[in-house]
Amino acid sequence: RLHGMGEALYNHVMDIYGVNVRIYAPVGSHKDLLPYLVRRLLENGANSSFVHRLVDARCPIDSLVQHPVDVLLSRPTLHNHLIPLPKDIFGADRKNSAGINIDIESEWTPFRDSVEAFKTHHWTAGPIVNGEVQSGDIFHVTAPYDRRESVGEVAFASSDLVAKAIDVAAQAFPGWSGTPAAERGACLQRLADLLEANTGELVALCHREAGKTIQDGIDEIREAVDFLRFYSHQAATEFAQGKSVVTFDGQSRTLSYQGRGVFACISPWNFPLAIFLGQVSAALAAGNTVVCKPAEQTSLIAFRAIQMMLEAGVPAGVIQFVPGRGAEVGSVLTSDERITGVAFTGSTETAQRINRTLAARDCDPVPFIAETGGQNAMIVDSTALPEQVVRDVVRSAFASAGQRCSALRVLFVQEDVADRIITLIKGAMAELSVGRPELHSTDVGPVIDKTAKDKLLTHIGALKNQAKMVAQASLSPDCSHGDFVLPTAFEIRGINVLQNENFGPILHIVRFKANELDQVIDQINQTGFGLTMGVHSRNERTYSHIERRARVGNCYINRDQVGAVVGVQPFGGQGLSGTGPKAGGPHYLYRFTKDVFTA
Repeated sequence: RLHGMGEALYNHVMDIYGVNVRIYAPVGSHKDLLPYLVRRLLENGANSSFVHRLVDARCPIDSLVQHPVDVLLSRPTLHNHLIPLPKDIFGADRKNSAGINIDIESEWTPFRDSVEAFKTHHWTAGPIVNGEVQSGDIFHVTAPYDRRESVGEVAFASSDLVAKAIDVAAQAFPGWSGTPAAERGACLQRLADLLEANTGELVALCHREAGKTIQDGIDEIREAVDFLRFYSHQAATEFAQGKSVVTFDGQSRTLSYQGRGVFACISPWNFPLAIFLGQVSAALAAGNTVVCKPAEQTSLIAFRAIQMMLEAGVPAGVIQFVPGRGAEVGSVLTSDERITGVAFTGSTETAQRINRTLAARDCDPVPFIAETGGQNAMIVDSTALPEQVVRDVVRSAFASAGQRCSALRVLFVQEDVADRIITLIKGAMAELSVGRPELHSTDVGPVIDKTAKDKLLTHIGALKNQAKMVAQASLSPDCSHGDFVLPTAFEIRGINVLQNENFGPILHIVRFKANELDQVIDQINQTGFGLTMGVHSRNERTYSHIERRARVGNCYINRDQVGAVVGVQPFGGQGLSGTGPKAGGPHYLYRFTKDVFTA
């Protein structure tokens, strides 16, 4: 029993049964002890607690001594019909993606076995034009965690093949655009089911080609599935029939949405399945045909996705797959005047280059849907709960080896609590396990390639000479042949020290005084980026003020700032971080269409 609580009751039990009872007492400082005691008082003071009911004279003895298991078994059902199962949380709209709890043995064991079946598998991939795999220059794929391990080969598309792919897609457009939205969506629904059925292989590919940890691989597939089901449902419900518009003269007109033509989808390596299929599925659901180019580093994953897409019933002419280097394939793709829209996720510099290419074409302007990077910040004031701050900072900065567009780059901590929070961050970083991504114990895997590694190590080396290193994680001994960058934290003077985004596990910490909050917000806004921001404060006025003034696409309050969920947290930035609209949101699909007004 807890010292000072329930003493009379326990003395009575000991007199009758002679059972020894351990007495325990919390030990700690005031700031640790008080919240604990308050929590216990709330628990024991609840109407349903035994202690509360014991002193209530109106509570029958029979009810008080009834065994909890007997109470449970006496109920007509153990399921509360008012609480939907996880797969049903979106109701009739769509089925939720299937999760896997890797901490429960009954789920972990079969999942692990399905992944290990592809532990030594060797994949081959190449361009797919009109449903046929084409040949090309070979790119050898090795594992980011061990460059001695061969994963597969990819044949890259030539410029002539890209032109042929656009030809095929353009010819297929009228038929696909005329296909009812529900039929287009049904193909994407079948693809979602195929992804879940092949989870083991896809997670293994995420490990071996992209260096993703177990949980990151599972989340990758779930997000891809959610995109497919979300966009297919939206298209089927909102594009199936035109919307009636009644004008001043009482006449009804029809506003309908149609595909634009051939869309180019250019996706990144950090979410090789989710963002890749998110772009492609939105374009297809809206009635466009697609020529897609994945990042050269993760073309195997994208190739398997396209194979499954064809298996799911998407016509061969509707989806064309042209892997290759961005400077070669991407430039040919975006400069072709038959391309009627571009969806792109990647660096700000590449987005600006694509924008200039599109503007230089001698044809009508086309939609350019871009989601780029950011100098993402988190602001922590003196009212924040330190333990929660540290948990969210570590996840936001170091999950996926910091290779998320939304990842935390700059942490602003109010001076009053900075020492304590920085001390806790040091301790949390010391516990991080950096190593092979397929291991259950690994928290942080490798970065994508040697180019990224060298760039990040150069930045760390420069900061060692001009900033204060706070902490650096350690590396597992069996990782000497991989592209690993250790999670590292520095204390710097201000955000203006950083000229570019450093896309990896590097956290920059800046102290600020309480009266400098508006200056901090201004400094963040002046970077020109505006993707994500985190705020930790228990003062509603403070976090509301920050949220109003910060020019960012996604603001997360008292939680981490990564892991946006399709249909629940639409994701996208502003300024140098993107053109909008937000992926996984209600307006994204419309950007892939043209509206037709019929009077």
